[in-house]
Amino acid sequence: MNAAPDNPNRLSLPGLLRLVVGRDLMLAMRRRADVLTTLIFFVMVVSLFPLGVGPETDMLRKMAAGVVWVAALLASMLSLGRMFLADYLDGTLEQMLLAPQSLSVLVLGKILAHWMLSGLPLVLMAPVLGLQFDMSAQALWVLIASLLLGTPVLSMIGAVGAALTLGLRGGGVLVSLLVLPLCIPVLIFGTGAVEAVSSGMSVSPHLLLLGALLVLASAFTPWVTALALRISME
Repeated sequence: MNAAPDNPNRLSLPGLLRLVVGRDLMLAMRRRADVLTTLIFFVMVVSLFPLGVGPETDMLRKMAAGVVWVAALLASMLSLGRMFLADYLDGTLEQMLLAPQSLSVLVLGKILAHWMLSGLPLVLMAPVLGLQFDMSAQALWVLIASLLLGTPVLSMIGAVGAALTLGLRGGGVLVSLLVLPLCIPVLIFGTGAVEAVSSGMSVSPHLLLLGALLVLASAFTPWVTALALRISME
């Protein structure tokens, strides 16, 4: 006889995260256009800058980090409004609020799924797009490291904005207004790490600051997002 499925109430923290992430990834595969929209927007924005600026390699190298990071930030904004919207419309979010499991853990799973769908593809595409700006191999590696540390923070901060504006008319615009100012430190440290390579300075301070932001965001944003969801659902 086959073993009975585990009781959802007894799921461990890793098991619960896998369950939420797997569910969101499976649902996203049914709406591939939403995922591709973010990636195509990122590729188009980054690719158009070399065409508009010109072939001067020195200028392209100087602006490469800023262009890639700004494009990544704007691309991540496109999918924030959909993070909780589908669950809100079909009633799943209400069930999450009533579930015996911690809402913060459920929210963390949704944030991880959002990053895997919108942030991770940008990280994988960034080195290819960075070649258009004649970036060195070291600068490309630093760019990848900074994006790996910074893009999860963008998803976590964006989750708070998405939860606060859930169900509001024009919520997509409000999310951008709330989230963009909070993402400026990530943008500054991310671009600063890549620029430090060209200036011969150490990249460690910038990456360490991004890591500190990631730790702080991981500790607080799931709880804050869960609280914002409860407020929005009342």
